[in-house]
Amino acid sequence: MKVMLTQDVKGQGKKDQIIEVSDGYARNFLLPKKLAIIADAKAVNEAKNKEASNLHKIEVAKAEANEIAAKLSKITVHILAGGGTERLYGTVTSKDIAEALAKEHGISIDKKKMLMSESIKTFGTYKVEVKLYGAEIMGTITVQVSPK
Repeated sequence: MKVMLTQDVKGQGKKDQIIEVSDGYARNFLLPKKLAIIADAKAVNEAKNKEASNLHKIEVAKAEANEIAAKLSKITVHILAGGGTERLYGTVTSKDIAEALAKEHGISIDKKKMLMSESIKTFGTYKVEVKLYGAEIMGTITVQVSPK
């Protein structure tokens, strides 16, 4: 019997996947627990529409990420920090960079998506990598740290 899963089922498949199972397994386990529905023409068509919708959403998200990556490559974020002649009194973290980016350029990026091996502890210019769409699309921000 062909069924379409409404939830992930361990050992069988993922949600919205159409699988072939024995009649007894479908009638006695999957259908009563509402883990699956019978894969009729309506359900198959619905699954195809959901898949097409998800692919479209992914394409839109990738295009948006590429657009943001292009913008970020042209942007320099300026951060004013207190410090001595060469070293800062504190550090510049990804949170500081995210806040400055949103304030100066109106681009909101989560601080967790910024890849910094260490916090910035000296004045100067730095390049910070940003994950925009998973590990596929990356952007680079130029950060200029200068004294107040």
